Amino acid sequence: MKPFYFLFPLFLLCLFVESGQAQRKKATQAPTYEESLYNSMQWRLVGPFRGGRAGTVTGVVGNPNLYYMGTAGGGVWKSEDAGNTWECISDGYFGGSIGTVAVSESDPNVIYVGEGEQTLRGNVSSGNGMWKSTDAGNTWEFIGLEGSEHIARIRIHPQDPDIVYVAAIGNLWIPNETRGVYRTVDGGKTWEQILYVSDKAGAGDLIMDPNNPRILYASTWEMKRNGYRMDSGGPDSRMFKSTDGGDHWTDVSEAPGLPGFPWGIVGIAVSPMDSNRVWAIIEAADGGVFRSEDGGKTWKKINENRALRQRAWYYSRIYADPQNADKVYVMNVSYGVSTDGGKTFELKNAPHGDHHDLWIDPENNQRMVIADDGGAQVSNDGGENWTTYHNQPTAQFYRVTTDNHFPYRIYGAQQDNSTVRILHRTAGNSIGEQDWEPTAGGESAHLAPDPKNNDIVYGGTYKGYMMRMDHSVDQTRSVNVWPDNPAGSGAEVMKYRFNWNFPIAFSIHDPNRLYAGSNYLHVTENEGQSWEVISPDLTRALPETIQSSGGPITQDNTGAEFYSNLFAISESPLEQGVIWVGSDDGLIHVTRDNGQTWENVTPGGKLSPKLNMINCIDTSPFKKGTAYVAATSYKFGDYTPYLYKTTDYGKSWTLITRGIKQNHYTRAIRSDKTREGLLYAGTEWGMYVSFDDGNTWQSFQLNLPVTSIRDLHVRDNDLIAATHGRSFWMIDDLTPLHQLSDAVAGSKFHLFTPDDAYRMQQSGWGRPNLKLEGENHPNGAIIHYYLREASDADTVLLDILDAGGKPVQRFSNKATEDKYDPAAVRPLKVQSGGNRFIWDLRYPGFTAFEGMVLYSSPNVGPKAVPGTYRVRLTVNGESREESFQVLKDPRLPNSETDYQKQFDFLMKVRDEVSRANEAIVKIRKLKKDLAYLKAKSGEYPELLSRIETFETGLSEIENNIHMTKNQSRQDPLNYGIRINNRLAFLMADSQRGDYPPTDQALAFFSEVRAELQTELQALGKTVQAELGGINEMVKEAGVPLLSWEE
Repeated sequence: MKPFYFLFPLFLLCLFVESGQAQRKKATQAPTYEESLYNSMQWRLVGPFRGGRAGTVTGVVGNPNLYYMGTAGGGVWKSEDAGNTWECISDGYFGGSIGTVAVSESDPNVIYVGEGEQTLRGNVSSGNGMWKSTDAGNTWEFIGLEGSEHIARIRIHPQDPDIVYVAAIGNLWIPNETRGVYRTVDGGKTWEQILYVSDKAGAGDLIMDPNNPRILYASTWEMKRNGYRMDSGGPDSRMFKSTDGGDHWTDVSEAPGLPGFPWGIVGIAVSPMDSNRVWAIIEAADGGVFRSEDGGKTWKKINENRALRQRAWYYSRIYADPQNADKVYVMNVSYGVSTDGGKTFELKNAPHGDHHDLWIDPENNQRMVIADDGGAQVSNDGGENWTTYHNQPTAQFYRVTTDNHFPYRIYGAQQDNSTVRILHRTAGNSIGEQDWEPTAGGESAHLAPDPKNNDIVYGGTYKGYMMRMDHSVDQTRSVNVWPDNPAGSGAEVMKYRFNWNFPIAFSIHDPNRLYAGSNYLHVTENEGQSWEVISPDLTRALPETIQSSGGPITQDNTGAEFYSNLFAISESPLEQGVIWVGSDDGLIHVTRDNGQTWENVTPGGKLSPKLNMINCIDTSPFKKGTAYVAATSYKFGDYTPYLYKTTDYGKSWTLITRGIKQNHYTRAIRSDKTREGLLYAGTEWGMYVSFDDGNTWQSFQLNLPVTSIRDLHVRDNDLIAATHGRSFWMIDDLTPLHQLSDAVAGSKFHLFTPDDAYRMQQSGWGRPNLKLEGENHPNGAIIHYYLREASDADTVLLDILDAGGKPVQRFSNKATEDKYDPAAVRPLKVQSGGNRFIWDLRYPGFTAFEGMVLYSSPNVGPKAVPGTYRVRLTVNGESREESFQVLKDPRLPNSETDYQKQFDFLMKVRDEVSRANEAIVKIRKLKKDLAYLKAKSGEYPELLSRIETFETGLSEIENNIHMTKNQSRQDPLNYGIRINNRLAFLMADSQRGDYPPTDQALAFFSEVRAELQTELQALGKTVQAELGGINEMVKEAGVPLLSWEE
């Protein structure tokens, strides 16, 4: 290895401390903008709809279609159709990590939820306490237990929904006293801690005897995590029983037949068929499944199958069948089913695997719902078949990036699943399963699409493995920096230490150069055929942080706790050779000579905790030497947000967190690419934005649900969030933020300059089901405008104009929908604050008429040709006008002439359809008048005969132009279509794509237009021949057109 050099400026410590003090002394008012100025911007859910981890599920007795699910990062969900679709019911109140959900048996409208998952793996998120709903999840009330952090179980008294027991695990990172078993007897107004062992052990399981609610069993669990290890087990892991509703508890941990100490996690079950039959699955050196036949007085080990005990801290849940005393279930990678009381188990799998919770209908043991690492699935045949988990947008993503494909694809690694690349917009009306696919790497990966070839993707995974995926041939190659598998051992055995989520990234300046971070920085310029180390060890490398993980009973070395590694890489977009790296153990280094020398620029003093995880570094696209850092020390019990800024290559740092809530710890910070000083930050509890380079922050949540934001990516005026529990969300158009100013904020109304709009072929059948598919990009140009105060008295007009100022379409808040005249002024919805309008890039369609039924011919006007357009906003007579560009789909070879030829042709066809339909309107109006006249002409036979002859002629022409027998959608299959429908179909058929008309289309149009002209000429002659004569006969006969009878 070549020598590397560290540079240590002697004045760094002084500067670090001074900059921190300066930050705290500042009190000047920084620019902020009211959300109402830009709340027309909205987040949309892209997907994928592939479930993330769920740790808790329940059904409802008596309602076979109703289920609830609590997810590891996406809140509480409800299914009312037996698991076919799910809807989040905690949005607007709370979200994030859920430990348990319970429904009252006596009143199923009463639901209790405990925050903080009990699946305590490395990516765990904590919660805030307890919630209650009394209307089946429509509204919620917070009912306390702050500081409980993780809640494992809730048990509700079967006859009284106000009596509730809660098993709280407590804080994972540091000792705390809000743990153990709690009870409320007033529906959560007050709480009593009724079982407490120590500030290191919480309650891991809690069971109520199904036949006697006074009898309770509880297990306590001594468990701790930090940034570099997980420990499950200790002297305070025990098992207890109460026979008086929790007033008193007996420690049954040393009952005959139970294993020796120490214990880890313990799961308990009581048979509803026999309350004396109790099972326990215990993590211990000689642990396994134990059974008691006397209510816990004595026990016998009945099974020690490792398939039920492996990775015990992550599973160890056991359930008794409600209708079969010998049937028992154990959750693990596979779930085990025993029909002989637990002596033997058959291993089974729900659709995903890694199972955590099970609810079985007490009245029907064939009906059940299971929670696993893929969400929730429902079975109605005892587990033989399950519903899908590809209907839950609860994926947990770590990182996000995009490629150079058009439309660009979003890349990320989904925890407990594969990596994904998903289109950010599609040609359909939604983003469905057909629009995403797995790609390189594993569940914990950073991903790096090759900037030269979108089919080549590099992806990492745990333990330092790396893959190169070639999608064009569906081949994967291993390109590990060092292909040594450390499975079962700690990071101390590794030549290069790689984090579970180790960074990889292509160089901005050299598309052949790919970086990867272990405790060193590596680079390849030959697609991973060889790697070069271009740094010394850039971590603290503290020996106590580089050891095997797992605690006194079970080692757990998946790589999630591999520590003292690089965690972030950022190359300056302005200076080649300037690279920043951050480590998970708190160091920041920078090189300004492509890795020849490195400088430790870690914030000093009290600005940054020693083991602050440097989660994200973003180098300014505007100023050399400026970088932003997001760090967190939450894995050591510190939930403080840490965001930093340097403007001098790290010589000094400023803490930039004013406005962020003190427990919203930070994982991501990104600079906007267009407006200098505009920053975005992602925290454990949501989004923030800064307009003043980080001096102050304000919420940027908008309609985004409460969830952990693990990474952010700015691309083409879009902002993409990798959430850890709600899949990918994005904002399509950031331009209002770019244009905000004091002048805008002070105006009564404002029209923002629209972003460029791509002319795309985007369609689909019907309305998308957004419970099953992601929301697509708006189909057209996005126009944002602001109204300080909108009232019914205001007149608001929005005009779309072409480059020459010729009107395309007008919209008004005073207009009503005219479905027969697409060129009429169309309705416009307005509100106070931000407004968003989508122009579909179309000119008006053809004139229609009441009762018109056309076959396969939607009334859709021609699309605007690529070029410049204008939008004018007029409020009470005062106008603002902006221009914008409509861009061609860059994948198409079309010339401007091609687009213009198509447009001109479609406009001609449209106008002919309108001519035909306007003739029908005139004919029908005339026939209506004739029908009235006939009713008055009964005493005038000659006149009546003349009218009937006229009617017959009109009807013949009408039916030649339009098939009058077609009155329902599929009638045209029985009655042949006529001229107007043939023309309308030509119009629809000729805009299936962005192509000029074919020769055949031109020829057919000429023929049908001639047919229409023949009919219109015949109509003119008929009217000319009959109308005047009839009017004369009416006049001569003195037919009374109006009459009155007393």
